Amino acid sequence: MVKLTLRSAAIAVTAAAVSISLAACGSSGPASSAGNADSATMWGLTGGNQPVLQKSIDAWNKAHPDETVKLDFFANDAYKTKVRTAVGAGQGPTFIYGWGGGVLKSYVDAGQVADLSDFVASNPDVKNRYLPSVLKNGVIAGKTYALPNNNVQPVVLYYNKEVFDKIGAQAPKTWDELMALVPKFKAAGIAPFSLGGQSKWPDLMWLEYLVERIGGPDVFANIAANKPGAWSDPAVKEALSKIQDLVDAGGFANGFSSIAADSNADQALLYTGKAAMILQGGWIYQSMKKDAADFVKNGKLGYVTFPTVSGGKGDPANVVGNPSNFWSISSKATDSQKKAALDYVKSGMFTDADTQALIDSGAVPVTTGIESKLAASPDKDFLSYVYGMAKNAPSFTLSWDQALSPAQGDAMLANLDQIFLKKISPDQFVSTMNATIGK
Repeated sequence: MVKLTLRSAAIAVTAAAVSISLAACGSSGPASSAGNADSATMWGLTGGNQPVLQKSIDAWNKAHPDETVKLDFFANDAYKTKVRTAVGAGQGPTFIYGWGGGVLKSYVDAGQVADLSDFVASNPDVKNRYLPSVLKNGVIAGKTYALPNNNVQPVVLYYNKEVFDKIGAQAPKTWDELMALVPKFKAAGIAPFSLGGQSKWPDLMWLEYLVERIGGPDVFANIAANKPGAWSDPAVKEALSKIQDLVDAGGFANGFSSIAADSNADQALLYTGKAAMILQGGWIYQSMKKDAADFVKNGKLGYVTFPTVSGGKGDPANVVGNPSNFWSISSKATDSQKKAALDYVKSGMFTDADTQALIDSGAVPVTTGIESKLAASPDKDFLSYVYGMAKNAPSFTLSWDQALSPAQGDAMLANLDQIFLKKISPDQFVSTMNATIGK
């Protein structure tokens, strides 16, 4: 059995119950669609899923002129700051886009999001559309406060097959193999890894996977459960040390701390052959499918799971990432806005057209009964691979910055940035983060 706790990192995806794929981590914005004075408001992310959501809302507004939704898009980093400020002030949008975890719990504790439990109970068609293991991630203390709105999103190690062929290398299966590739790519004038360090959250994928591979899912489960001193687990210090070893070896592209993930600059280094690999979310496949169509179509993009670490306790099949993105409904919205929002959730989301559009974009929706549609996709190789990652994962750990409270998540990203820049030691990171336990 897999572990299924919301705040713990072990948000698991059972072998019987999961599809997969991509989030929206965006590029630029904002853009918007029109609405009237009392329209329900919705903030979405730019990126791979943006066209799908825009078409869905346009179709809804055309068919429901009395229940319109005004949609605005924001880049990932800007959105996270904007929405937390707005929700904290009681001025959030009607539809609050999120990831579940500790951030959702903070909204619940502050009374900012509506309890959707009765709505779900009285609308079995809504409940039954979702993969059960994903649906549970919108539940806090037995009540539903958020519903999945797109696709499942593991973190994947992508690589450029052409540059690997250039130096006669294979994708790394172990950490030692990964480190051995660094000098070979550097000698060929190719950055071993691209990294959007300016955005900070891409750094976290390295820490998440290394801690998982070294110590298993319980290490972060203890951190998320606010156990005193949980950051002092030896797996955390070893993971941080390995990150700094990789930095010292020149493993990341020059100037990585100035590369922004929101502009897709990190992806561009991969498909232009300037970098050999990138550790990123499943969602970037959608962007590369659009921005580097020939690269993807001609089979030059490779993808593997994160390498194992010698002596590590973690199951090599365990994954990290986001089970899905979610809609919560603001408790501060007007009655008419809430009604429009719930009506859209009930009959405007995951229509046949929306579901097919997600698949066509290179994503796997978090809905049941889509196997034949996935098999018919020109992207079936990637979609099947990502589907398998989640389906077979004994543990699927929610991204730490979302699983933790906002205060802890912010401190973690700020201090991890300092680790990558070699400005603090692993011991300093551990000490700083232990002080955030329970905050």
